[in-house]
Amino acid sequence: MSISELLLPEFEHEIVVTREVLKRVPDDRGEWKPHPKAFPMAHLAQLVARLPGWVPMMFDRSELDLSPPGGSKFPGYSIEKTATLLAEFDRNAAAGRSALAAASDDVMHEPWTLKRAGAVMMSDTRYQMLRSMVLNHQIHHRAQLAMYLRLIDEKVPPMYGPTADG
Repeated sequence: MSISELLLPEFEHEIVVTREVLKRVPDDRGEWKPHPKAFPMAHLAQLVARLPGWVPMMFDRSELDLSPPGGSKFPGYSIEKTATLLAEFDRNAAAGRSALAAASDDVMHEPWTLKRAGAVMMSDTRYQMLRSMVLNHQIHHRAQLAMYLRLIDEKVPPMYGPTADG
């Protein structure tokens, strides 16, 4: 079995679960945040919606600089309605699914690097970077978003088993 064949079922499961969490984000609470140092809810939800789009980007290039010297920065965040975030998430998930399905094991073993202002933050095989910077990162920020939902008394959907809401 290829690496992509092994990763696709996990990717699919996490996409389904993540979409359920995103669906619960209320349109009227985008500016809310649990702490002054925290992201506003809408920005966190937008990050969650964008992460599956990293999959094709990671296959299209061998590195990403979040703040390249003399170049444009990584796109910032905005306050969007949940329907807009879901549409972006669905586009990114479809693109991610296609890119992952098409990836060869050879490509998975190639290096991929994340930089900020020219300095290497992380570098590993594309496979390891997909696991950490897409799948694990998605799960991490989805869990943060679920906690935001709990703190504003929105229902939290099941992820790996029942929640207090079902």
